[in-house]
Amino acid sequence: MLIRFLILFVFISLMFPQLKAQKDTTAVQDDLLNSLTTDSSSQVKLLPDHFLFTQRLLWGEKGLMRSFNSFKLTPENRDRELKVRRTMLLIHQGCGALTSLGMIGQAIVGIKLYNGDRGLKDLHEGLATGVDITYVTTATMSLFAPPKMLNERKGYGSIKVHRYLALLHMAGMITTNVLADQLETHPELRTWHRAAAFTTLASFVAAELIIKF
Repeated sequence: MLIRFLILFVFISLMFPQLKAQKDTTAVQDDLLNSLTTDSSSQVKLLPDHFLFTQRLLWGEKGLMRSFNSFKLTPENRDRELKVRRTMLLIHQGCGALTSLGMIGQAIVGIKLYNGDRGLKDLHEGLATGVDITYVTTATMSLFAPPKMLNERKGYGSIKVHRYLALLHMAGMITTNVLADQLETHPELRTWHRAAAFTTLASFVAAELIIKF
């Protein structure tokens, strides 16, 4: 139940990915420290105009992390945050790969289970639990990572397609888990459960591939 609540929370966060912030025409560079000038009166933009609600909750100007001295909004601390961001996104990629493998294994076992091999039921449920855990971890690492420095480019790109696919496989994960709990009393839902599971698998793998290629 807790896993499903976390998945639902992540889904809601993705449905509202950006909050409008006041526009600032100050130029932003990739390397924050290199963008500083010797003029003490010049101001460097430390946060992008738009970033996720979940990121703003922690890393916004008044985010929870700003209560700690190590994460006060300064150029030096923002440079440290970008390193934290890179680490979290590496974990995001690693857990994503584990989730893909778990989903594939779950699909193979699920097909055999649907074909009458009831001895695989415990294995299928165990794989489902593992996939739920790695899936939530994957999403958490992305949604709560410190925001990047630059604003996203306008138009469609691999990141936006990745995000739209995330909405699809998130909805699929919720549907798959909800239907799984109904199968004992409503076996006629097996076809829908299987369709939701394969849709989730396909969209999740596609989301990974769109970033790599």
